[in-house]
Amino acid sequence: MHKIVVTGGSGRAGRAIIRELVEHGYEVLNVDVAPSPDPLTPFRKVDLRDYGQTFVALNGADAVVHMAANPGVDADLQNGAAIFHLNTSTAYNVFNAATALGLQKVVWASSVMTVANTEYGIRPARFPVDETHPTCPGSNYALSKVVGEQMAREFSRWSGIPFVSLRFSWITLDTDYASFPAFSDNIARYSVDYWSYVDHRDVGLACRLALEADTSGMEIINIAAADTRMKQPNHELVETVFPGAPMNENLGDFEALFSIEKARRLLGYEPRFSWREPPG
Repeated sequence: MHKIVVTGGSGRAGRAIIRELVEHGYEVLNVDVAPSPDPLTPFRKVDLRDYGQTFVALNGADAVVHMAANPGVDADLQNGAAIFHLNTSTAYNVFNAATALGLQKVVWASSVMTVANTEYGIRPARFPVDETHPTCPGSNYALSKVVGEQMAREFSRWSGIPFVSLRFSWITLDTDYASFPAFSDNIARYSVDYWSYVDHRDVGLACRLALEADTSGMEIINIAAADTRMKQPNHELVETVFPGAPMNENLGDFEALFSIEKARRLLGYEPRFSWREPPG
């Protein structure tokens, strides 16, 4: 694979993915509704809700990294419906075009929120939370990602094309890290995604590794930093918000509670960035 289309390539994660791919010799096309503020590759304005535009944008590519989506929280029922329909229709068009064109691989952004909507009273079965945990969407955004995973599974089954659904934690910029210490003042508020995060540059790494890995069928893989974004140790976090929840006794004090062991095993993924370490 050499020619890669990145949808949503003008966003914070998309820009990091494009930079990672370009630095490793890939030819990349950024497909988005607006050009990137950091243009490294050719840009094509595409409305992914339109199947014809989507098909043309993917034609000639070897693989696609589908990041375009509305990550918003449901403000009301109408807003939530708009988020759901946008995310599912664009994913459908990308997956359908990719299989019709015979692309070699589809990598796309699912979300930790498929299994981590704790503000809706959802309690995890165990810690760390891995890919075998039942889905429990509590918002239209999360539901759109669960539906996307099922679509990916079926398109892969129909076509034989490998799909990789990357369940990303909260995607952060390194400039966000200055705000992290204040999170520890409210353990419950920031438990919504099990206190997880992932640096945008590690998102780029994960997507490149997913493209290069020898996978088949549809794989769901968690992607997070190696640690939590909190100053408190894990036993304190869990006992405060999820008292009595089972936790692996070998889990480190600050080790990610959103498990990345499958990513390490299947992709060779190892996070390079942490808010606990100063840049340099």
